[in-house]
Amino acid sequence: MKVYEFKGFPNPARIRVALAEKGLFNETEFVHIDVPGGDHLKSEFLAKNPSGNVPVLELDDGTLISECSAITEYIDQIDGEPDLTGRTAQERAVIAMMQRKVEAGFLDAVAAFFHHATPGLGPNVEQYQNEDWGRNQLEKAVKTLHWMEEVLQNQDYIAGNSFSVADITALAGFFFAGFVDLDIPENCPNVAAYAERLKARPSVAQAA
Repeated sequence: MKVYEFKGFPNPARIRVALAEKGLFNETEFVHIDVPGGDHLKSEFLAKNPSGNVPVLELDDGTLISECSAITEYIDQIDGEPDLTGRTAQERAVIAMMQRKVEAGFLDAVAAFFHHATPGLGPNVEQYQNEDWGRNQLEKAVKTLHWMEEVLQNQDYIAGNSFSVADITALAGFFFAGFVDLDIPENCPNVAAYAERLKARPSVAQAA
């Protein structure tokens, strides 16, 4: 497998952690795409993903899979022992729901603040910015952290008591929050402890 990515960015980090969790990290070739330099907008990459986003997974038969949730779904299913996306119908539904809530409410919201209300990746990449929208999304991210605080009062992870793709998405959100100096609110101790648990996982060190 090949993964087209920019190392250090939150979304590629999601796939690196998933691969490490599944024991597939060392079996994967990582192809550098210089996003700040605009390589993701060149025709060669757009032929692989017209959205121009990293990461993209390329299989041995040439199949191309973009979008982190779809890539993780494939990674989790190929060994027949899915543990990141759920085994039963109920587990899969709950994990998918919570993953999307964290993705939209936290990770994507922090990303919108970064791209719209800060210099982001610079004028050559940030071709359109709306500062009001970015600041609105920062407020959304903080609200989501308070929601996560309530969820984590009674369980260790976002979708229950087992680590899942929802937690990988949250981890990427914490990485992105570091980019924009968004601290976990002081009245969210469960979230703070949760973030430290995630960062301490061996897969995170391997994927770094």
